[in-house]
Amino acid sequence: MNQQFSIPTALCLPVPDIEALIQGRTIAALPKMFIRPGQRFALYPADSSGSIKAWAKCELCQILDETKPLDILSKLTIWTPKVLKEILQKQQYLFLAYLRVYQLPQLQEISVNPNIQEKLGKFVSLLNSLTVSEANPVINDRTFAQRKRQLEKLEPPLHHELEELQSAIASLSISQPAAKLLDDDIKVFLGWSSGKLIKQPNPDLAWINDITKLGDRSIEQDEGKNNYQAGTDFEIIARRSLNFLGFKVEEDYKGGAGGLDLFCSQPYPLVCECKAGKSIPDRAVEELDRIGKRHLKENYLQAVRLIIGPGKPTKNLKESAEISKISIINVMTLQKLVEFKAKYPGAINLVELRQYLEPGQIDYRIDEYIDKAEREIKLRSQIITAVKELFEQDNETAKATHPSFTVTEIRVHYNATHNPRLNDEVVHDLLIELSSPLTGYLGRIKGSDWNGNHFYFLRDLAIN
Repeated sequence: MNQQFSIPTALCLPVPDIEALIQGRTIAALPKMFIRPGQRFALYPADSSGSIKAWAKCELCQILDETKPLDILSKLTIWTPKVLKEILQKQQYLFLAYLRVYQLPQLQEISVNPNIQEKLGKFVSLLNSLTVSEANPVINDRTFAQRKRQLEKLEPPLHHELEELQSAIASLSISQPAAKLLDDDIKVFLGWSSGKLIKQPNPDLAWINDITKLGDRSIEQDEGKNNYQAGTDFEIIARRSLNFLGFKVEEDYKGGAGGLDLFCSQPYPLVCECKAGKSIPDRAVEELDRIGKRHLKENYLQAVRLIIGPGKPTKNLKESAEISKISIINVMTLQKLVEFKAKYPGAINLVELRQYLEPGQIDYRIDEYIDKAEREIKLRSQIITAVKELFEQDNETAKATHPSFTVTEIRVHYNATHNPRLNDEVVHDLLIELSSPLTGYLGRIKGSDWNGNHFYFLRDLAIN
């Protein structure tokens, strides 16, 4: 159980500074006096709103002058070099307080001295003390220690471009769900959010739940819908699905009488026939062959051929499909692929998927591909966990310097609890992938050769 503390004072700061501390964008404040390390206080906004969202504990307070590299200090905090220079011109020194911030369970309405602007950067007495605990830190212990060390040594930020991107999309995240998801991911990667990111359902992907419904639909199920309309609706969502999976769907082919339902030109030619309703007719293979050859000529035989529809194909249909080298998948299988892509955006390799698009009914082969991809994701999650566990095993002194680990150390720790065992070469390839700026689960300190590389933990890869 978290120990409780009574706080009789508050530090008055500008509203943007407090918001940045609460959001985890900074761990620093600029008071107008030296603050004793260990001192606890509420964070009071200078707009006189009287609402307190968080409290802080001072971990360190430095006195800086104009000899310090203000450009680096600016990149590690929220103040521009111009603002920092203006403060130095007024008071000769900067008091830089390192604050460990904790959120309150709910807003607290507090009354203080009405002349609040005169108290900016100073302490004010609370008429009623606050009772608080360390239950809700904005930033976890590991990340705070890392950022504290970085600020103390005035080391340039590792991902300044990402920080600038986050600032640019912050206002968009209020009204646009996609921007909000990206904003949340960047904050987790930068260490501005504690714990694992809780993914919220993306409303832009709600259509995925309708793939099977539209494929299974029949005239009896939908009053006012004829077979042509039902087929068109399914063709549209199948087109959207293939495009979402990464295929380039050519707009010149849109079905209709005598038309080719779908043709994808990249990453390889793929011809697709969509059959809505309760079953796939036996003539579907002959129709696809006839229409495909008419539209694509000799290119048809070089393309992957696919029929998507509900129900279990008849024996005749399966035999025809194997003879004509046409693949058949159920509508639910298409939805599984799209759901997997939505869950793990980079997990589906269409070139690799092609190997599973064999003649005949191949739902089981697509399931095998998804299972294989899931195993590969699980392996990467386990490698990340191994690095995290190595960090957590270190003592507190080592944690403050944020240790990194060699390929061999990580391989040995992983092999101690997992089978099959991996060699250094395989582990190194995985670590390089996971420390790429495009993934950002681990960090890398480059060595003179591959064996000299060191890796450290940044964030979890959550799998369900």
